[in-house]
Order: sequence, then C-alpha cells, then structure tokens
Amino acid sequence: MAESRIEDNRDGTIIRLQGGFYDVMTPQGEIRSRARGNFRKRGISPVVGDEVVLHIESETGYILEVKERQNFLVRPPVANIDQALLVVSAAEPDFSAHLLDRFLVLIEAKDIQPIIILTKMDLLHGTTELAVKEAIAAYRKIGYPVIETSSETLVGVELVRPLLKDKTSVLAGQSGVGKSSLLNALEPSLALETSHISKSLGRGRHTTRHVTLIPLGEGLIADTPGFSNLDFPHEMELEELRWCFPEFVALQDDCKYRGCLHLNEPGCAVKEAIEAHEIMPSRYTNYGMFVEEIKNRARRY
Repeated sequence: MAESRIEDNRDGTIIRLQGGFYDVMTPQGEIRSRARGNFRKRGISPVVGDEVVLHIESETGYILEVKERQNFLVRPPVANIDQALLVVSAAEPDFSAHLLDRFLVLIEAKDIQPIIILTKMDLLHGTTELAVKEAIAAYRKIGYPVIETSSETLVGVELVRPLLKDKTSVLAGQSGVGKSSLLNALEPSLALETSHISKSLGRGRHTTRHVTLIPLGEGLIADTPGFSNLDFPHEMELEELRWCFPEFVALQDDCKYRGCLHLNEPGCAVKEAIEAHEIMPSRYTNYGMFVEEIKNRARRY
C-alpha cells in the first residue's frame, strides 16, 4: 500500500534564508521551504520577515504567496518591521552622530519606529563621556528613546527586553558596535559569534553574515550584517528628507514659505532655532550633507 501524502496550506513568516531554501515559522513549527518556480519571472523575491502562504507536501513547504509588505528595507533585506534598534557604540569605534543620523533618516523614511541603543558605555571617561552624554540628552529631547548599555557590565541590557514583546524588530548598526554581544547578553544560549575591533580601521569584522529572525523577549528580532556605509535609496527626494528630521517637522509651520527646505530660504524657523541653540548643530550639518548627497546623486542619474 502506497504511503499517503500529507498536504495542507499554512500561513507563516520567513525567519531565515539558507542555501536556496526559506525557513518559515508557522504556528505548527518551522518548515524548510522552496519558492514557487514562477516567482523569479514575476519579479518576486521573498526576504526575511515576509508573511507567506505555504503549501505543505510531506513536511516540505512550497511558498505559494508573499503577502503585501508593511515596509521593506533593502539593505539589510528584511520586511514587515515594527521597530528598529539602532545600535551605536559609545567607544571602539567612537560615537558617530553622522552615522546615527544616516541610520535615523533611512528608518524614518520607512515609517519605522527607531530606538537608539548606546553600547560600550563602560568604556567612556573624561571629556569623551561628557560629549556622548550631551549627545544622548539632545537625541532624547528630539523624542528618540535612547538606552545606554554595556554588554560587559550588563548595565541597561534588561531595559531592552520589554521593548521586544509582540514586536518584530531589526537590530542595525555599523560592524563592531556590539550588536551580537548585546543579543548574547540578552540571551546567552544564542552564543552568536562576536569580533574584536580593528585598531587600524576602527571597525569590526562582519560576524553576522545573514539576516535571521530570532525569537527573543516574546517577539522576533532580526540580527543583521553590519554596514560601514549606507546609501540613501535612489527614489529619496529632498522633499522627503526634511520629513525625516522630527525637530524640523515640529517647526516647519512657522517657516515663512510653505515647503521650506531649511537651506537658504528667508524666514526659516529651523535656521532661527539653530541660531538660538535649540537644535543640535550636528543634526543640521548632517542634514546639509545629506541634501548635497541627494543633489549630486540626482545629477548623476
């Protein structure tokens, strides 16, 4: 008598891509799956975080459908993110407001809630500590949640766990800032590979090589490869950029001209706030640099 074939359809979430297969988490457990053969012709590329419909045949899954995405990050490739934990080191490598602002713009543009996680706070001392503390206070004033942590002393680490409940989070940051160390501190059984910082380059090796959704704190968190450079998407326009700075948005109705880009326009409330020391000078400097970057890219394309 031939062995019966067990077939059914299930909803699930892609948690890992590995060797041409998709590992999909379903209410009944994890299923290793393949995508339909016509996905490539239709321009469909499933990524981690995608909600999918599976057809199950004898414990093997076949992805029939990728549901509409809430949002999508190209780099790292991950979809349907509720919040982004932007991991920035206080030292080794040095705190970089420029890199943090770049991350914030990319996340704000996708309407994802950003949460700033400062790591390696135990390495700060003297004037460097004062400067970083001042920056932390300024970002909090804007309205960004900031958590100060140390994976060595475990200070602040447990403040991260409640944020993960019932959320799909992405953990993003430059290589070597301590993303994997933070996850290991939250859940030692993960035993994720970590790296030491190159003293000459001031950054770490990419110890996380693939995007993976990890169950943690009653939620899912994406540990992502680190990046030392993040380009703005080609479709980002200057009009969109100004909306990615919440403290500018709060003042824009006070600008003389509707649609003010806060550059050379007279009667600009943002520039007046800068002169009154009500806005971080580094934020406006970085905004100006991002404006030029987008303009230069537009000329090239």
